[in-house]
Amino acid sequence: MSALPADTQSGTQPAPREARPWGLACVLLALAGALFFSSYGFANWLASQRAHVPSFHFGWERGIPFVPWTIVPYWSIDLLYGISFFLWRTRAGLLTHVKRLVAAQLISVACFIAFPLRFAFARPQADGLPGELFRLLGGFDLPFNQAPSLHISLLIILWVAFAAHLPRRRHWLLHGWFALIGVSVLTTWQHHLIDVPTGALVGWLCVYLFPLRLPAVAANAPDGSTRRLARRYGLGAVATLLCALLALSASVTLALLLLWGALALACVARIYALAAPAWFQKDSDGTMAIAARWVLAPYLLSAFLNSRWWTRRDPQASVIADGIRVGRFPTRADLRACDADAVLDLSAELPRAVGGDPLGYRCVPMLDLTVPTSAQLDLAVAQLDAWHAAGRHVLVSCALGYSRSAMVVTAWLARRQGSPDAVAAVDAALAHLRTHRPAVVLGDAHADALRRWLVQARATEMDHAA
Repeated sequence: MSALPADTQSGTQPAPREARPWGLACVLLALAGALFFSSYGFANWLASQRAHVPSFHFGWERGIPFVPWTIVPYWSIDLLYGISFFLWRTRAGLLTHVKRLVAAQLISVACFIAFPLRFAFARPQADGLPGELFRLLGGFDLPFNQAPSLHISLLIILWVAFAAHLPRRRHWLLHGWFALIGVSVLTTWQHHLIDVPTGALVGWLCVYLFPLRLPAVAANAPDGSTRRLARRYGLGAVATLLCALLALSASVTLALLLLWGALALACVARIYALAAPAWFQKDSDGTMAIAARWVLAPYLLSAFLNSRWWTRRDPQASVIADGIRVGRFPTRADLRACDADAVLDLSAELPRAVGGDPLGYRCVPMLDLTVPTSAQLDLAVAQLDAWHAAGRHVLVSCALGYSRSAMVVTAWLARRQGSPDAVAAVDAALAHLRTHRPAVVLGDAHADALRRWLVQARATEMDHAA
């Protein structure tokens, strides 16, 4: 992005551009390199001291060809690792990148120590340059440190870093080479298949936990309700993890899927404990960061299927006022059915499924099963007002269309009521809403929050009028 021009009327000058942190990058590269070789080597040494180190692979993996020349892309990740420290224009970006790399290192090494695995096949001899590279690799990398593949974890983090800095016209080359590196962990007979998805999950987890930025989202303050939900999701994560351990002897694939589910639930528990919908990493345009989509995928899929299940008998949006409908999280078919040309999306946990002009789309992410804050209602009602004034046909949606969306439309209706009494205005709006959409789930806590919000909103309008 180009720098913004100076504000000539006010005489202000643009903020000076931060100098590239070359020196810091050199220092951090040296420290990260020392951590890598010491911790990775230590885990290898510990495994070598054991009388027996198990291995896991599928029988058909013996059919994966050994392709000696792929040691070149395999080794290239070391060069890319070093270059990645010098991509960043800002200190903050560099530090975030280093946190991702260090986190991947620590998580992977902890796994190598807790449950060491070895590569099971005898690698064929290679000649020429590939042979020299294999011999160099063998001097450091013993056949341990398998799952999760640290090579794949670092690959994900580096892939994200380079994609953010290379021009889009070069992305085809970037994606091709990084995909080749990913395949090379198998064709060099360095890793078994199980190491690849586990390594990828660790990589995406590190990118998710250390985002370059979080969306600007109106947040809740942690309260009893969000803490209870956090505990429930936390217990769900523990129960799913136990199921994964029990499933390990029967099906490794099932165990890995359950482990992924446990990780997703643990992340959602953290989101509720912080009362921070921003950690779903869903922006105002409805797009969700790719790392969040990968890490939270089991939960996101469950949330979508849950929305379809509970609304299967009543999938249609309800007309609440002229041009205003309330409904479930929309697919293209849902939008066609209700003839909406704008969507006010209040779900934090579901990535946008529809798009394209002339559709208007705005997301004000709110946590499910919680009472929205005044700030969240302000943002949502202001957008609804603007679209209604412009004559657009608006679908106000959340996962089911029974709570968050109903809350926002009730707030919008109450503010348009002629009654100066906030209690009467909210009660009338709620009665109108329930007449048109009887399945809404709004309790006393929602009604109290709406009354407080309405009093505050009217006071703000009076201040602006004065």
